[in-house]
Amino acid sequence: MKEKLNQNKSKLLLHSCCGPCSSTVILRLKENYDLTVLYYNPNIYPEEEYLHRKSVQLDLIDKINKEYGENVKVLDVEYDPENYEKFVCGLENEREGGARCEKCFQLRLSKTARLAKENGFDIFATTLTVSPHKNAPLINSIGEKIAKEVGVDYLVSDFKKQDGYKTSIEFSKKYSLYRQNYCGCKYSMWFLKRPE
Repeated sequence: MKEKLNQNKSKLLLHSCCGPCSSTVILRLKENYDLTVLYYNPNIYPEEEYLHRKSVQLDLIDKINKEYGENVKVLDVEYDPENYEKFVCGLENEREGGARCEKCFQLRLSKTARLAKENGFDIFATTLTVSPHKNAPLINSIGEKIAKEVGVDYLVSDFKKQDGYKTSIEFSKKYSLYRQNYCGCKYSMWFLKRPE
């Protein structure tokens, strides 16, 4: 029965930065969209950290599917940190949240939009706006610009609203999710981490 219901929903490709952030977003969107999660984060350093975060993401999707009777799918891609390094070249010393991060958002949302278009999705979105440390208006403006260029719709969001971030922390506790203490790239490791 759920498969029939999903046929009437728009297909949404959700870029996920990590399992904890995706938890509340998946649960918000699952009622209205046929969801597929894309874990595309070539910025994550080192590779062991990338693989650990990806494993947490996949385990979370499995738990949500079992607990809620959902069919959230995964679109898998390769880890390509060289692409990230080329994309942010010259911005290594930028402050956290500055021009380097903006380029990183562009890289990840561009890949998501292209994959959405190539794979017949109706719309794409990102979990990045659930974090209180991320600039949702900036992320949305990047997403909308890329959507026009690629020719696929973008879901404007600010998932931190309505206690989205707080709920993601609660889900992290419920599912015993690993919560990283730095954004992901090696440059973000240089900055002091805010307490959770």
